[in-house]
Amino acid sequence: MLAAVAAFAVAAAPHTSAQEAPYRFDAGAGIGLSGYLGEASSSIFSHPGFTAEAGMRYIPNARMAFRGALSLQSLSGNTADMANVLPDMAAYEFSSTVYALDVRYEFNFLPYGIGETYKRLRRWTPYITLGVGVCMSSSGGSTAAAPTLPMGVGVKVKLRKRLNLTAEFSMIKAFGDKLDGDRLHDLNQIKTEFYKSTDWYSRLSIALSYEFGERCATCHYVD
Repeated sequence: MLAAVAAFAVAAAPHTSAQEAPYRFDAGAGIGLSGYLGEASSSIFSHPGFTAEAGMRYIPNARMAFRGALSLQSLSGNTADMANVLPDMAAYEFSSTVYALDVRYEFNFLPYGIGETYKRLRRWTPYITLGVGVCMSSSGGSTAAAPTLPMGVGVKVKLRKRLNLTAEFSMIKAFGDKLDGDRLHDLNQIKTEFYKSTDWYSRLSIALSYEFGERCATCHYVD
């Protein structure tokens, strides 16, 4: 569903992006809570962890942005907390650290910014985001890497002309089943495929960012 909305946003963007953003870039950092969904958890809220992120955006106009981000998150889980019973009545728990690098497209539902009244810019906007990335997990001395598909929703608020506050909830699908370590791989004896029976993790975060790279209002050139 989110992917379909994002595809519509990309298609609609050329018709709704007349408002120019005064700055071309922003950079910032954020913190929040992480969650895990896999063999050792039936809910992303069962074992909340810590997440932190540093990132940078390219802002072509007031309706969209492209963001690159490097993040880390702590994940944990325990099968004893689950209602399902594993084969042979086994019980497992884990903790891991996941490092991720991703690139995302962001679509703002409202033209975002502070400027002249005729530009109809808004100091806040909801947005959706979709991207691609890669992650690496470290758990119990073992490491594993997997491509990822991050997707999310959020709200941006302009505290000042160049200072932004962002709140975002993301779900990240990892195309791999070892974010929780080797011991929890295929616990339910269901063979993992590239697109199914893989791990997910979530991020609920707030971030501050600062815009820079002012566009020239009187020069006639193309970015």
